[in-house]
Amino acid sequence: MTGLRHSLQHQTAPDRGSVVAPLYTPEERRRRDATPWTLVQGILAPVQFLVFAVSLGLVCRTLLTGDGATIAAGSVLLKTACLMAIMVTGAIWEKVVYGQYLFAKAFFWEDVFSMLVIALHVAYVVALVSGTVDTRTQLLIALAAYAAYVVNATQFVLKLRAARLQERRELLVAVGGAA
Repeated sequence: MTGLRHSLQHQTAPDRGSVVAPLYTPEERRRRDATPWTLVQGILAPVQFLVFAVSLGLVCRTLLTGDGATIAAGSVLLKTACLMAIMVTGAIWEKVVYGQYLFAKAFFWEDVFSMLVIALHVAYVVALVSGTVDTRTQLLIALAAYAAYVVNATQFVLKLRAARLQERRELLVAVGGAA
């Protein structure tokens, strides 16, 4: 059993021959599955994406036509609020699952890039509230924040997909199938 556990925890990555650490230990997976914060993240992530998609359209419309600046600004503020909500609840989730609020080894680079996403969203809010730059520049900051968000969301989706595949391989091995 120890050999099986070791082989599951240190699987060889296809095509690279390197060792891939599992995203979750069995205990972390148990905590992940038991906490309500997993469901909260599962709800907030698609809500944030929907708000992002609508806001992106409104921001682009304003940049192209000059119309709808107020509703575009409101949509970016709503997107920023969604981001902050998912970051706070995500930090709580990370604490429950991994024992620390942010920068757990399994999500270190996703959390690092999340800080850039937050910084760009906050830069937009500061630009909007202070009025130090014109509407076009504010919306370009929002687009930079959105581009960073897309990269960060992709990081998380790929990481969670890898975890799902890992769990599937482990299940196959446990029931006697091929990995």
